[in-house]
Amino acid sequence: MLIVKKFGGSSVADKERIYNVAKRCIEEYQKGNDVVVVLSAMGKTTDGLLELAKDITPNPSRRELDMLLATGEQTSAALMSMAMGALGVPAISLNAFQVMMQTSSRYGNARFKKIDTQRIRHELENRKIVIVTGFQGVNKYDDLTTLGRGGSDTTAVALAAVLHADACEIYTDVEGVYTADPRIVPNARKISEITYDEMLELATLGAKVLHNRSVEMAKKYGVQLVVRSSLNNAQGTIVKEETDMESMLVSGVAVDKNTARIAVFGVKDVPGIAFKIFDLLAKNNINVDIILQSIGGNGTKDISFTVAREDAQETVAILKEYKNRITAREIEVNDKVAKVSIVGAGMQSNPGVASRMFEALYNVGVNIRMIATSEIRITVLINEEDVDKAMRAVHDQFIED
Repeated sequence: MLIVKKFGGSSVADKERIYNVAKRCIEEYQKGNDVVVVLSAMGKTTDGLLELAKDITPNPSRRELDMLLATGEQTSAALMSMAMGALGVPAISLNAFQVMMQTSSRYGNARFKKIDTQRIRHELENRKIVIVTGFQGVNKYDDLTTLGRGGSDTTAVALAAVLHADACEIYTDVEGVYTADPRIVPNARKISEITYDEMLELATLGAKVLHNRSVEMAKKYGVQLVVRSSLNNAQGTIVKEETDMESMLVSGVAVDKNTARIAVFGVKDVPGIAFKIFDLLAKNNINVDIILQSIGGNGTKDISFTVAREDAQETVAILKEYKNRITAREIEVNDKVAKVSIVGAGMQSNPGVASRMFEALYNVGVNIRMIATSEIRITVLINEEDVDKAMRAVHDQFIED
């Protein structure tokens, strides 16, 4: 069997945990299996590197930032290989250049294009454990790129897909996927299995246990995932196409605090205005989520939408630059907001889910600013200060039932 194992930063945060991971991988190796290990940077290394960059300049080049951040995974991969060697097992660390993990050229948020498996297969044939740096790739200019925070999950799934691995295991500091963040909702329950679609929605909406693009890729290539703890041997959560049990009404509650609300007031109520606004943002690679349009009066309308918090100031700057073109009277930003979402395949065949969610929020005095829905999720925008009580109220409304 060929098994891909990915370990997050908390799982390799120090010497003790590095050796813990090394021993777990060696156990698999000693069963006769081929083992490929994908690692994140140790602990808070990436945050520390970002602080170093900001200390030099508040606006570092994205290319140079990728050069800097890629060193984190290379450090953890090399140390892991040393630990396995010290335990008497042959291992080798490989970075994105050595594997040739080719990506697009968008620094900070690159996407995989092609992975050359020749070097990995050669090392596996020589009965070595292969340790690969997560989170990074190489673009057409031979520059290092990074995949965005959480991108090591996507590295693991991509490798599992191209290597036709028998298993892809994602190890973290929790025992699997929970119905909500157990640090905020003490009675959150671990889910034994969940569909790709539900997991993709939860990951996209703020659940940090898996990178959303890793779930997207797993679904596309049929890679079954298992999310497990690196600290114990508890059964984890299986992420797959279909689950054996009947779909729960709501599988989970997610929160995303990395959001900002942009309001564009007083634009002309004529065809093409919405296109002009969102075309400007698309050309500047700014993703937009919830959109709300309302009548402003006197032949005008107001358009509100959400973007990632780090994109808020750039969004406002672009809209103000083209204020006359989009006929806006005023542009406002509010970055003290957050999204709370419920996700569940069972929602498709059960009317009244939205009203129950809104009732739960009303009962704890939480005001709803915007609403977005799909077949399997409902998202509301609320004040950031209300997030914890909103999450607990909504979780109790659905999951405890």
